[in-house]
Amino acid sequence: MPRALVLGGTGLIGGAVAHRLLQAGWRVDVTGRDPGRMPAGLAADGARFTAADRRDPEQLRAAFGTGADLLVDCACYTAADARLLLPLAQASGSAVMISSKAVYVDDQGRHSNSDASPEFAGPVRESQPTMAPSDIDFNSREGYGANKVAAEQVLLDSGAPVTVLRPSKVHGVGGTRPREWMFVRRVLDRRPAVFLARRGAGIDHPSAAANIAALVETVAAVPGRRVLNSADPDAPSGRQIAGAIARHLDYQWEEVLLDESESAGTLGRHPWDSVPPIILDMTAASELGYVPAGDYATTVRAQVDWLVSAAHGDDDLVRSWMSDGFFDSLLDYAAEDRYLAERGRSAQP
Repeated sequence: MPRALVLGGTGLIGGAVAHRLLQAGWRVDVTGRDPGRMPAGLAADGARFTAADRRDPEQLRAAFGTGADLLVDCACYTAADARLLLPLAQASGSAVMISSKAVYVDDQGRHSNSDASPEFAGPVRESQPTMAPSDIDFNSREGYGANKVAAEQVLLDSGAPVTVLRPSKVHGVGGTRPREWMFVRRVLDRRPAVFLARRGAGIDHPSAAANIAALVETVAAVPGRRVLNSADPDAPSGRQIAGAIARHLDYQWEEVLLDESESAGTLGRHPWDSVPPIILDMTAASELGYVPAGDYATTVRAQVDWLVSAAHGDDDLVRSWMSDGFFDSLLDYAAEDRYLAERGRSAQP
């Protein structure tokens, strides 16, 4: 039975990877700092938890033990992180580092965390230029992608069999900031309408954790030193995402498709509002034999069900999503009600 070690395996991506490998017959060990964050379902499926700080080399070596056929790092953010990973990656049959599409820049140097959205000429291939590597705060908007580039370079330059995966807007069960919550919450609150800026045309390619996991399983069988995009087989617009969630919950609302002049402020904002669109080209992954777990509408269902379940019974979890203010502007019901009232329409479903 092959063994996989997933660093940061209790999180959104790591949990999906662990589930996928367990179902495929792997022996899976996952690491994390807090055993209380180990999902019950993951343990029930047979994953073993090892308490280990990702930035403690001794704890990493202890978790690695005598070796692994596959090493997956979901918590590599900096060049220093990558250097700690190198000895383990070199001793593994295959290694995967989870990076991000935030590394890509357009012709003007704009990236997905810039004040102004990037404007790519078409679907983004792995050969697209990236940010310059840097070691500034990786939690900052300018530092996140730059540090990921630095980490990628350490690993790829080493010659170790490391595959770098670059996902986009990740979705799935267990996210700490589940973007789809903005639409699920509207359904639960029985809102009469969904407001979408720029007529809901914006696209920022989603990446299901389940699809990332499927790609990890693919590259485990073909070790190599490479970079691969990791995104859903389709790239739905904000309008299509809202529609998929409403259909799954069997809810109907009016679509208020705002034009550019009406899209000022918070009204109609959503996390996928990128115009021109940001779409990742998945050709390279397909050529390796990768088959996605499903399209967006299929893979998002489990997450939507999880969000509904949490809303009905896990107040602490819901409070954690709302605590940093991310959803405040995305759930601005007062602005929506004013818009409806000004047009003589009811704010009731």
